Order: sequence, then structure tokens, then C-alpha cells
Amino acid sequence: MKLGTTHYIDCAHYLPEHPKCGQLHGHTYKIEVVIEGEIKNGMVIDFGDMKRTIEDMLQDYDHKSLNDFMDYPSVENICELLHSRLQELLSFAFTVRVWEGEGKWAEL
Repeated sequence: MKLGTTHYIDCAHYLPEHPKCGQLHGHTYKIEVVIEGEIKNGMVIDFGDMKRTIEDMLQDYDHKSLNDFMDYPSVENICELLHSRLQELLSFAFTVRVWEGEGKWAEL
């Protein structure tokens, strides 16, 4: 069974040496987390617990500059960072999809 939640954070970043994205700018990132597990006692996990775990972690990045956390905060690297952090917090197989604005995303 798969369960998913959607979250939003607003962050600034710039991509060093990039011709278009080299200047400080911001995005609203949509983060989708999908876990996979077996139903036990009627559910895989309580949505409230899942959301709280993810949102607590995302607060470290919301309304901050992502350059404070990584050298090159492309959507691919942001996705890897969030996936790594969630591996420490979730005991399920999962995927993370990070949307940078509309129509652009990375998934791991």
C-alpha cells in the first residue's frame, strides 16, 4: 500500500556560475512524500504522524536560503538532501518528489 502527503516550503537560492539562476531568487517548493508499507491495525501509518515528522524536518529549510545548506542547490540536490534527511526519520520505503515551481521536479 502506498500513502502520500504534500508539503510546501518557500526558499531562496542561487546556482553559482549559472547564467540564468546565478542571482539570488526564490521558489515555492512542493514536496511530495510517498511511503510504502503493509496495513497493520487498519492503517500503514497515521497521516498526522507522517505529516508531523516531515513538516518538522522541512521547517529547517522553510524561509531560508538553501545555499546555507549546500553548495549547489539545484532541484536534484535538494531532493537528495531531503531524501537523506527522511531516511533518518521514516521506517518505510519511500520516494520524495520536489517540485520547483510548476512543471519541474526531481524524484528519488
